[in-house]
Order: sequence, then C-alpha cells, then structure tokens
Amino acid sequence: MMVKRIILLCCLLAVFGCQDTDYTYCNLPAKFIFENTYQAPALYTACNSMGEFCTITYSKDGKQFVFKGSAKEPSYVNLTAIAGYTGFHLGLSGLIVGLPNIPEIGQTESKVVCFDLACSNCYQDYNITKPLVVQEGTATCNSCKRTYDLNNTGFITKGEAGKPLFRYRVSYVNNTLVVSNR
Repeated sequence: MMVKRIILLCCLLAVFGCQDTDYTYCNLPAKFIFENTYQAPALYTACNSMGEFCTITYSKDGKQFVFKGSAKEPSYVNLTAIAGYTGFHLGLSGLIVGLPNIPEIGQTESKVVCFDLACSNCYQDYNITKPLVVQEGTATCNSCKRTYDLNNTGFITKGEAGKPLFRYRVSYVNNTLVVSNR
C-alpha cells in the first residue's frame, strides 16, 4: 500500500512539476544605468515617493533621455552627460520606473520596480509595440484598451484578461538606478 502511494505521489509531482512557470521578469533585453537621479527630477521623485512613476524614453532626435513623471513637465538629459552611455537599451518602447505604494507579497517594504512601456499583450499577440499611457499609478493601452496597475506588479485591472506588463530587474541604491535584464 505504501509503495502505491509513493508511486502516485511521484506521478503527481511529475505532472505538476513540468508545467510552464510564470516568471516575474521577462527575458527581453534592457540595460540602463543612471547615477545621480536627482539630475532628472521626474526620475528622482519616482524612485523616492511611493505611488509615483516615471517613463524613460529617447528624444525624437535620439540625443537625449526624456524622463516624464506625474508633474507632466519632462526632464531631458543628454546621452553624453551620462557616464558609459553607450550600450543602453530601453526595452521595447521605453521604461516605466517607480516605487509602488503596495509592497509585493512577502515583502515588508516597497522597492523600485521597472516595467516596459510597451503593452505586453499587443506585443505577444501581434508582435507590435504599442506604447502605454501612464497616469496615476496605471498604464493604459489605447489599442487593446487594457489598463495595468503599476502599484500591483503590472497586473491587468481593466479590459480583457491577459499577461501582466513585461518587467525588468532593477536596483536603486545611493541615487543610482540600474536596470539590467541580461
């Protein structure tokens, strides 16, 4: 009888152990290093104020980083003003960086998070990048009409079910932001 139970347990483990794992971080390339975040007020606010988020994109001429937060007044920093500016990769459409007002499950305090500025579901379904509109702790896709909660790990709060936002590994220590997914 005991042998049958062990065999049954092993079979169950084999079936459930081989399911696809839902990873926290996506495998898309992203690399961004920015020292002295106070040089970009929108980014500094997003990294130090709970519930605040900032988008990071390139300017139209590709010579500056554009940091846009809830103040609606963007900050511009020349690419050449950042040490080691070569090799930056802002994901698919740019980055969303901020400090959620809700700590993640199992954590006692919030830590800075980073999401891609592209709608993960439009990219997955149609292989196109649709930039999101960020406001008041949410990111909305004007194409598929999904709304993502930036304060709650990028999960969908409105619209059709789907995947949460693409998320990147991030570190914020001593006013230095490092996004590195490779």
